[in-house]
Amino acid sequence: MPFNHLHELTKRLHHWLGPENELHDGLSLYSFGWLRGGERIGNGLWFPNGSSWNISFHESEQGINLVKGILADRKAFFGMEVDKALEMPYPNFFEKQLFKVDGAVVARKLRDDKTKEYLLFDNPEADDVLTRVLRKKMLAAGFSNEETELTHVKFLRDNKGNPRVRKLSIKGIDHKGSSCPVIVEGTPASTRFAWLVGIGELTGSGFGALQ
Repeated sequence: MPFNHLHELTKRLHHWLGPENELHDGLSLYSFGWLRGGERIGNGLWFPNGSSWNISFHESEQGINLVKGILADRKAFFGMEVDKALEMPYPNFFEKQLFKVDGAVVARKLRDDKTKEYLLFDNPEADDVLTRVLRKKMLAAGFSNEETELTHVKFLRDNKGNPRVRKLSIKGIDHKGSSCPVIVEGTPASTRFAWLVGIGELTGSGFGALQ
């Protein structure tokens, strides 16, 4: 499997959800992580023992639709097939929650020339971007203004989280993200929401998932 395969995961996810699903456009109130269990072989990845893949939705009915789609067609990508689909239990959520990332988190700001600058984990400006994106999603999901304003996101900037920069291309467009733990503060409902929809931009394309 090539390293740059996130677009194939996205394509298969929407295939399982069905052609009429409304997740193609607009704000992504869902997220999915990267395939686990791969070994680097040359310029690609090999999964000798299969893989696990985490997908989560703010709206639970989308999870039901996903399972129905998988049961109708277990084919995945690059010769893989789905062996089983499991509903995972919710962990306990608190007002201040530390999350590991399931992939990498993308934060960007618009330059004066209208191009986008990638803000990595060592840049404090990234926290403002991550907070703003999550608050926008919270308002779209029906959270109150008060609860939304209480919510903050920041990268955990120490060596314990082993932070690093990840570069991936999606259909020829290069993206830079941070594999770095994040801290979400707010109400337990908002930290739970962040866990479901992910952090930062491009969560509908395989970035920003939390674990």
